[in-house]
Amino acid sequence: MPSEELQLSFEGGSITVEGGPPALLDQLPGCRFDPRIGAHRAEGRFYRAIVEQLRRDQIAYTDNARAYEPTTWTLTSDRDPFPHQIESLETWSRDGGRGVVVLPTGAGKTFLAMLAIEKVARPALVVTPTIDLLNQWYGQLKDGFGTDIGLLGGGEYDIRPLTVATYDSAYIHLERWGNKFGLLICDECHHLPGPSYQLIALGSIAPYRLGLTATPERADGQEVLLQELLGPIVYRREINQLAGEFLAEYRTKRVYVDLTAEEREIYQKNRELYRAFAARSRISLGSPNGWQRFIFECSRSVEGRAALRAYFEQKRVERAPQAKLAKLQELLDRHRPDRVLIFTADNATVHRIARQFLIPAITHQTKAKERKRILERFHSGEFSILVTSQVLNEGVDVPAASVGIVLSGTGTTRENVQRLGRLLRKYGDKQALLYEVVARGTAEEHTSERRRQHTAFR
Repeated sequence: MPSEELQLSFEGGSITVEGGPPALLDQLPGCRFDPRIGAHRAEGRFYRAIVEQLRRDQIAYTDNARAYEPTTWTLTSDRDPFPHQIESLETWSRDGGRGVVVLPTGAGKTFLAMLAIEKVARPALVVTPTIDLLNQWYGQLKDGFGTDIGLLGGGEYDIRPLTVATYDSAYIHLERWGNKFGLLICDECHHLPGPSYQLIALGSIAPYRLGLTATPERADGQEVLLQELLGPIVYRREINQLAGEFLAEYRTKRVYVDLTAEEREIYQKNRELYRAFAARSRISLGSPNGWQRFIFECSRSVEGRAALRAYFEQKRVERAPQAKLAKLQELLDRHRPDRVLIFTADNATVHRIARQFLIPAITHQTKAKERKRILERFHSGEFSILVTSQVLNEGVDVPAASVGIVLSGTGTTRENVQRLGRLLRKYGDKQALLYEVVARGTAEEHTSERRRQHTAFR
């Protein structure tokens, strides 16, 4: 016989509801009978809605799911919140402490999150995409709240009332932390809708949720899932709305260069070869699964492997022709007193530039300690130039950088906005300048147009 009082419990990212008539349990948000365990259950994210309905209907229940209590946090800082931080916090709070805040890089998303932690007064988990960001959040939370901070990721497993985790570790260890936090903060939350990462939000019982990003849009359109995972976009400000007073003033400039006759011949020959193979295979590389289908077909024949080599050869020519490297030298000479970041699409170009210009490089292969030393020397001025592929696109704090040179990249607006964002943090009276060097007469012209479809570049 079921007990008269409902029992809520948590296991493996789900809420189990036992006791009471099935008709009542069927009406609870997200609840369905699971014959495997002989009880009703719901995804962890429904915890708040279930509790709110039980309270509204004055139904007695025992809560064995929640493994945390309200906690007072005192934020110590000599910073006064910017108006957009106050507005976004108030808007998020009015929406029940759920939702996504979209602010440019350098606009103070981390400090906003710390204000939210203090306001909500619950144990909080911050989820980040990279080890670099994990360490940045750890340091700022420790300084701001003066308490020991837990770490989940990078070889660390230490869960505390304030904890920072990587998306990978949070996903893997969901069942161990899913009921221990009342506030879930997802930094760079555009990563969250991924097939595995979304389980972090689905399995957490956290009633309060805050998503932070400068660019919520995804190439696959799955940003629509953020609404159910974290809540709606409750506040948004773009770069051009905050530049000047809260972000550095900036300019963007597109520069065109020409291929040599020899480069043009190599480019056209290889481009025609791989495009002909794609056409015969009835593959559109611009379609959602076009690239995956192209790779699959290329692996099945000698002709296909030749087409794949041709694709990468035309990309090699497009990304680093002689004229681009000559233009790079010209720009570096022009901005000799400035701190410069050079962005490319691939590691091969990074290493070529590092050797030719004798400048430090950072790729995904650079060890964490070496990366830290390079960034520290760049910030101090010992290094005035860095070249990187895509690892500095997101989440790395380089406030001293004032000039960016994009030699190659993807066609996504997110990447372009992220690269611009690396230059926009206030640092003295710097004026930021982002160059985009484009090979004329190549597919880069179309790529450049696509990635500039953002208000920041208009």
